[in-house]
Amino acid sequence: EKKNVIRDTDDGARRLAKEILRSARYGAIAALEAETGWPLASRVAVAGDMDGTPVILISSLSSHTAALDENPCCSLLLGEPGKGDPLAHPRMTVFCRAQKMSRLDDDLTRVRRRYLEKHPKAALYADFGDFAFYRLAVERANLNGGFGKAYTLTSSDLILNCADWQALADWEAGAVGHMNEDHLDAVKLYAEVLLKQPEGKWRLTSIDPEGFDLLCGDSTARFWFEQPLASPDHLRSALVDLAMRARAVSSDNHLSDEA
Repeated sequence: EKKNVIRDTDDGARRLAKEILRSARYGAIAALEAETGWPLASRVAVAGDMDGTPVILISSLSSHTAALDENPCCSLLLGEPGKGDPLAHPRMTVFCRAQKMSRLDDDLTRVRRRYLEKHPKAALYADFGDFAFYRLAVERANLNGGFGKAYTLTSSDLILNCADWQALADWEAGAVGHMNEDHLDAVKLYAEVLLKQPEGKWRLTSIDPEGFDLLCGDSTARFWFEQPLASPDHLRSALVDLAMRARAVSSDNHLSDEA
């Protein structure tokens, strides 16, 4: 009898999978070459829409763009190796259907902004005529959380329902801009105190009901709210409370160092 190596999907696996999905800046996309039907793998820059759906910005001159236009079925490999054996670190293959976004798409402003927050240098070519944003609608995923930790996940394990994030969508851009323009001290505390990241010029890139994402150079970090935000009214109080908590921890650490 063949042994089943797939574990039951639990909340820990869902959190790890979402962490990989939300934090990714680059991945390998696999599609079928338009001319030959052979598998074609390419490296792409990745960001995420508010619901968690991966988004890529690609040129019509690229082979993988022609492949996706011919057959939208594709897979996206995410997960960065760390120290030691690369195969010991978590990674995930996400099975998707590529959907090209029109320049008249109502969601394009939000998607473009979130993408450029994560990849600011892409602003140089994002509006070129041969470039377009593609949403990679998630069908399912295979998560390898490390040796002996294999899981399968559904779209609902990874992607938020529209009702869970739509109310926050109109507020997110203003909140991210406000934090980066007026409260970078708090953003720095979120990263370096609450998430124990190295010192640097951290900034906020995106917010969603389950947490927010931070960027410093090529480094990313993800903070998860203890409870998903139920409404935009909870966003400001959540950010203020986190800043107060971080300042308290920072003060305690400073006193400990002096002692």
